[in-house]
Amino acid sequence: MTTLVCTSASNAATGQAPASAAARTQTFPYPSFSSYVEARQPVLLRTARSLTANPSDAEDLLQTALTKTYVAWERIEDHRALDGYVRRALLNTRTSQWRKRKIDEFACDELPEPEPVTGGDDPAERQALHDAMWRAITKLPARQRAMVVLRYYEDLSEAQTAEVLGVSVGTVKSAVSRALGKLREDPELGIVR
Repeated sequence: MTTLVCTSASNAATGQAPASAAARTQTFPYPSFSSYVEARQPVLLRTARSLTANPSDAEDLLQTALTKTYVAWERIEDHRALDGYVRRALLNTRTSQWRKRKIDEFACDELPEPEPVTGGDDPAERQALHDAMWRAITKLPARQRAMVVLRYYEDLSEAQTAEVLGVSVGTVKSAVSRALGKLREDPELGIVR
């Protein structure tokens, strides 16, 4: 745990620099609280993380619970039950936060529906076409499949594709042409035509 550092407001107002680092360091009136937090912070943070989805929110939640514990430190009779006290503070704080959350839903006469998509821009149709295209490509022989993927999905030129596969440019041209002919004849891709 870090030591709290507090600069005097009068020093800031007058423009004076603080005297020393020792003068700026604020000590806890309850040293047992400080040692408790140092020893139990990882365990308590895990508990806070189980109450929230966001790690930053968990740290804030733990800080709030520890602040409440610090304020009530003198009233806590049995310091052996501090974990239970802090856990209850965590839970109560989280419940209060949950109850205070703002709800962004409003009742209305008509549901706000998105405008219907016209043309071939339906996401379901695009996904169906994408799946059909990959099924058709997997039916191609391995060499033709590699050339089509390199040429059209990886966007390589014919010369680059030939270099990657170690064949001539003419071989790439003819193999890609045959592969495209097979894809045009595939019955699953008939929906595109």
